[in-house]
Amino acid sequence: MVQAAVKSFSLKDFLANPETEPESEYFDNEIIQKSMPKGKHSAIQGEFTSFINSALRLKRIARAFPELRCTFGGMSIVPDISVFRWDRIVRDANGEIANVFNISPDWMIEILSPDQRQTKLVKKILFALENGTEIAWLLDPDDKVIFIYRADQALQVYDRPEQVLPMPDFASDLQLTVETVFSWLNE
Repeated sequence: MVQAAVKSFSLKDFLANPETEPESEYFDNEIIQKSMPKGKHSAIQGEFTSFINSALRLKRIARAFPELRCTFGGMSIVPDISVFRWDRIVRDANGEIANVFNISPDWMIEILSPDQRQTKLVKKILFALENGTEIAWLLDPDDKVIFIYRADQALQVYDRPEQVLPMPDFASDLQLTVETVFSWLNE
């Protein structure tokens, strides 16, 4: 299914509607339903979320959330993986993780699916960077390429297996290579 834009309405109207399956996003005054994840996308998303949480959540440094709605800057997006530093995880009155996150993630990871347009993902990434996200990754499983975006820095392209990927400052102890990320497709 190709991402299709639906009629234009306000963020308030969008948030008042029930959730869709797969999720819809409100971006550039349009409602866009995300693609249903395919095998490669799901495998990388699951492994990546587990990898981050096993290293950072247990130490209370950060936590990764798959498919978490983040509403900020007049938009409402659902990154494939949103990572929040521990002290920025939104909590409710009971101290539990809140249902609503009205902030940008610290680290955003998008995984390109065969029927997705890279342009829309890049626009979402740039928007997040303009609104407080420290670093964003765009993974292309078919071409085995990882694009790294940071605010006020040139785009970095990682496409050689031995390349070590740059991490956000709060996750500097993590180490991943391009080969490791895409090896998750073989397990």
